[in-house]
Amino acid sequence: MATPIVLASLGGVFSERAGITNIGLEGMMLTGAFAGVATSFFTGNPWLGVLAAVFTGGLLGLLHAILTVKFIGNQIVSGVSINIFAMGFTAFMSQVFWGSRGASESVQGLKEISLPIIKDVPILGQIIGTHTPLVYMMLILTVVAQFVLFKTPFGLRLRAVGEYPAAADSAGINVFKTKYVSVMLSGMLAGLGGSFLSLGHLNLFAWGMTGGRGFIAMAAMIFGKWIPFGAFWASLFFGFSDALQMRLQSLGLLPPQIILSIPYLLTVAVLAGAVGRATPPSDYKPYVKE
Repeated sequence: MATPIVLASLGGVFSERAGITNIGLEGMMLTGAFAGVATSFFTGNPWLGVLAAVFTGGLLGLLHAILTVKFIGNQIVSGVSINIFAMGFTAFMSQVFWGSRGASESVQGLKEISLPIIKDVPILGQIIGTHTPLVYMMLILTVVAQFVLFKTPFGLRLRAVGEYPAAADSAGINVFKTKYVSVMLSGMLAGLGGSFLSLGHLNLFAWGMTGGRGFIAMAAMIFGKWIPFGAFWASLFFGFSDALQMRLQSLGLLPPQIILSIPYLLTVAVLAGAVGRATPPSDYKPYVKE
């Protein structure tokens, strides 16, 4: 349950470390989920669907970068616009392809794989022994993101652009190019998270299927102090809350309206406690080269 949240929160880390707030993670996830199912439906290949989801998320990331970097648009307004566009666009295209705005037809999804040896280990094997490939890809990408941000020249340049773009520019770093790449990476990771929902979890597209996970991912990113490993652990917490509400529904202990609100109530509670102590990596002001 944490996989799409982790992927989107990693995308948020890359974007915000470069000085761009990406409120549009939700819309990028939703459009990626749709693109993945549509591609799998027409080609019969779910991996092409995953690539389409990543590509679509990257395109929306590029759009967000153009609006906020090139045209110095308001980052919040741009992100919200992408979310609204995604809701309308996916509903319209779902109607065109499948004659229904609510849900698509079932498609070929990603099959689960089992890790040799690990799957036979008591307890551990039950937890991580058998999953869809995107779950293991998420674990790898978390480590890669941590390494890239803090152990490579690209990560140093990216963080410099977010913290002090004028100094980065004077040091010869292409500020605008770095911002473009970072926001596109953010969209690609969000699109990958969306493809997990539609191809690794349900094998279909449902309108609004992201269910606010893009916003929860932003909360995980903030709770994790804009660090990939921190965002990962925070996402596990939110994934646990999502799994908890599903289990509680099956037990019927509380009214369903209360149970369904658990992940969002925890998100609000975490943000209320964490935001005041969190120091953003950037002031998010647009950079204008003098």
